[in-house]
Amino acid sequence: MVTISLCMIVKNEESVLARCLETVKDWVDEIIIVDTGSTDRTRDIALTYTKHVFDFEWIDDFAAARNFAFSKATGMYCMWLDADDVILPEDQTAFRHLKKTLTPNVDIVMIKYHTAFDQNGKPTFSYYRERWIANYRGYRWEGAVHEVIPPVGQVIYYEEAAVSHKKIQTMDPERNLRIFEKLIGQGAQLDARQQFYYARELYYHKRYEDAIENFTKFFDREDGWVENQIDACKLTAECAYQLGLYNKALCALFQSFIYDEPRAEICCEIGRYFMDRNAYIQAIYWYREAARKERRDVNGGFVEPDCYDYIPYMQLCVCYDKLGQYDIADNYNEKAGQCKPESKAYLFNKQYFQQKLAKS
Repeated sequence: MVTISLCMIVKNEESVLARCLETVKDWVDEIIIVDTGSTDRTRDIALTYTKHVFDFEWIDDFAAARNFAFSKATGMYCMWLDADDVILPEDQTAFRHLKKTLTPNVDIVMIKYHTAFDQNGKPTFSYYRERWIANYRGYRWEGAVHEVIPPVGQVIYYEEAAVSHKKIQTMDPERNLRIFEKLIGQGAQLDARQQFYYARELYYHKRYEDAIENFTKFFDREDGWVENQIDACKLTAECAYQLGLYNKALCALFQSFIYDEPRAEICCEIGRYFMDRNAYIQAIYWYREAARKERRDVNGGFVEPDCYDYIPYMQLCVCYDKLGQYDIADNYNEKAGQCKPESKAYLFNKQYFQQKLAKS
């Protein structure tokens, strides 16, 4: 059986650290906590779970801090978590099994990361991250912000069980953008991945024109990852929407087809464009396309599961209702209800169509 060293970097996480560690303490072999300058009880809490608590001076570089944490690990694999991550009971069971069955020739285990949830706790946004990394094989974190270990190696394994990101407090919203702009001010040349994330930070900060400019710089590179290219098209479109440049938004969505076949997330956005213009026939085409798409989580891109069923079904319901085809609309509402039986929109529509169809 392989051994696992949990490696974490923390700062002022007294509200969530114990919650996180309680979900892993019984099945990881070692816990490494690196504190980057806490002024609350974080360090004291960490010491109740492990004696391996280290200090690291924060230098605006997440990769440097994570590499320091990994350097302290003695297990066969290093596993990283953020303090506001948890592993749900069913996923803990899966990880225990994986630990027993994983063959040591595996270089990296890619594990799903759920980062947004609906009112019932169902993931609405997820993607794969490198989560268990073979120790002593020279893997290094890269990137001061949105750090990554490039998933390269002889054997990469994809695990269906997930880590769930359950944030309960807002951290410094300016931190990532501040680090990027500090790097740029120092003359640093961003690699393709960092260029993408810098543009995304500009989008999050509603600097839409700056974001479009930097997404364009990302598109001009030849070494961008295809999943980032597709997501950059979607985010460029959203920036254009916010600026009232609707045709530019549509062009950005269609640009994604250069990189790969249409994704359900893109199809839903194109459907939205036509629906906003009451062009219901065109919208129907794209929402149907979205509902036909197969999820390909192992590609590593950002996945919005609802775009593959619930959202297109609900929007098809609306489109057919607008066209007066109530029986078809009701059918799509029922499909949406199969995805989310407690959805308020589904339940409202169900009552609406019962009345509408009773009169016809």
